[in-house]
Amino acid sequence: MNQTWIILGGTSTIARAFARMVAIRGDSVVLAGRDMDELEKIAVDCGLRGAPRADSIAFDARDPASFTPIVDLAKAEQGTVSAAVFVGSMPAQEEIDADPSLVDGTIADSFTGPARFLTMLAPVLEERGTGTVVGVGSVAGDRGRLGNYVYGASKAGFHAYLSGLRNRLGRSGVHVVTVKPGTVDTAMTWGMEKLPFVAPPEKIAADILRAADRKKDIIYTPLIWWPIMTIIRAIPERIFKKLEI
Repeated sequence: MNQTWIILGGTSTIARAFARMVAIRGDSVVLAGRDMDELEKIAVDCGLRGAPRADSIAFDARDPASFTPIVDLAKAEQGTVSAAVFVGSMPAQEEIDADPSLVDGTIADSFTGPARFLTMLAPVLEERGTGTVVGVGSVAGDRGRLGNYVYGASKAGFHAYLSGLRNRLGRSGVHVVTVKPGTVDTAMTWGMEKLPFVAPPEKIAADILRAADRKKDIIYTPLIWWPIMTIIRAIPERIFKKLEI
């Protein structure tokens, strides 16, 4: 059956790798984001790699007016429609502390914008009774840490939203995967020092596609982050609040 992936945040490093992988296996892609020139280049690349169709469309998580054309496109699509959300922004916590207005954009990019879009898309997927939603969160959402608690809070909210969406859409045959990556070698982390277990974006993309195919509910990637976060979540708050992690 034909499958079309709507990829939000299509210019992100992980999204590029994911788009290439689904193109190679013969899926169509709709790349959505703000940088149209770059999206079009990625779309051409996906077409050359085997995607039957590769399009680009404008999307801005902070501009709900950009959501409707993508939902309309999904309604008109033939075959299975799936969506993968790679949208997010992570200003340094010290930048947010100096300029609290950055809180709004961080939460819009990483939680409320994607959640609003997926809520608009949900009835389309329910009516078809098939498809997959991939929501990329972060291990940062598992616990509020000193160095990035605003970003972590936005991803924690997105995790909870995806859990509820999985409960809703699963009743009609649509599967929702929550992805919790650790540190990835992307533009978001360039220049940061002492980052543990940094993974290449291709590794993360491959894990995401495997999880979608196998209908996993929640994955940590790389897997080393599952025991790490299990330990971090288990630390009593009276101790955790004194740690610099």
